[in-house]
Amino acid sequence: MSWLIAILLMFVLFALNMRIYLAMFASILIYFLFFSDLPLAIAVQRIVAPTQNSSLLAIPFFILLGTLLGATAVARRLLALADLLVGRIRGGMGHTNVMLSTLMGGISASNLADAAMATRMIVPQMIRQGYSRGAASAITACGSLITPIIPPGIALIIYGLVADVSIGSMFMAGIVPGLLLCVLLLIAVYIYARRRGIPASRDSWPTASETRSVLFQAWPALVLVVVIVGGIRMGIFTPTEAGAIAILMTLIIGFFIYRDMKPADVGRALGDTARQTAAILLVIMTSSGLAWIFSNERAGIAMAEWITGLTTNKYAFLAAVNVLLLFLGMFIEGTALMIVLVPLLKPVLAQFGIDPVHFGIVIIVNLSIGTLTPPVGTVLLLVCNLTRATIGEFFREGWMFVAALVIALLLVTYIPALSLVLV
Repeated sequence: MSWLIAILLMFVLFALNMRIYLAMFASILIYFLFFSDLPLAIAVQRIVAPTQNSSLLAIPFFILLGTLLGATAVARRLLALADLLVGRIRGGMGHTNVMLSTLMGGISASNLADAAMATRMIVPQMIRQGYSRGAASAITACGSLITPIIPPGIALIIYGLVADVSIGSMFMAGIVPGLLLCVLLLIAVYIYARRRGIPASRDSWPTASETRSVLFQAWPALVLVVVIVGGIRMGIFTPTEAGAIAILMTLIIGFFIYRDMKPADVGRALGDTARQTAAILLVIMTSSGLAWIFSNERAGIAMAEWITGLTTNKYAFLAAVNVLLLFLGMFIEGTALMIVLVPLLKPVLAQFGIDPVHFGIVIIVNLSIGTLTPPVGTVLLLVCNLTRATIGEFFREGWMFVAALVIALLLVTYIPALSLVLV
């Protein structure tokens, strides 16, 4: 059970606020120094091995894509499109907020970036329209969680690499659950708006000429979504190639169509991408070393035998996984949890006949909700810091929107077809 000691040590280091990759590296080092006769060279080989995987190129490509989009007027044009679609419904700006997150989720890869953008662009208007500060913050934070679920979310790529499943399949699997989250949040916003008497943001439905104008302004962004998702679905290119093509299209849109991108923006985007990619790659590399330890110690098989000894009901297993992840998500960053737990739980899936693609969506939805739970909820803290809402206001006014996310989690967990219908 030396692998269990390594895991416990790693969680202790997480609790002490040590960086994720350093905590994982310390656990690997302790294992090889004190619990194994194997040479340290094997640890080095296992840590370096993931860097040879060409699929990893998808991560910097989509990070760069999201960063470049921040330098263009894509978000403002999509905001106009979102308002066109749902602004006439009671609660106007709340619906527009959720729709913007859904539209941006198809071309961005960062829920934190989307949350920060929506907070600055929409929350002041929501407060003027009658939303409380806590409710506006909650809608923004909950809406931003659609981003990691709708392709090309980075979480979909990381799970595909860790679980050794097709990244293209993960992209397809995220579309329906992401749209489900959107619908449930729109319903919650409508109920809240009716209770508080919040009006629509538009007096009438858009005219034909207004619709043509908004669509004409937004079409380059919509083409990006079609290229990324449609190209992968039809087998024209891989997710990695889709990221590269989308970057080229974004540069063309920014420099020659919208004409609001400057060479300095590209330089800043490349620097931000390098830093974010390095941080993610360090976690993936050290997690590979941990995964090798789990395999060498037959930890996954031991975990499968232990869990199947407790229950042979796959629904009870999925419920236990949800409770475990929701609890651990309160204290540990989601990427670290996914990278540590997936190699342990994957052998259990075969015992219960659970599709690993479906299970991946369940995990990602779970860990997305974890970004809203204190004390480590990154999206929660970011949005509350920007809006100056307290955490108490966030949950007191926004519990309905968090409940919508939990309902979505239960539906995704127990109706696999939602994840697998497009796969």
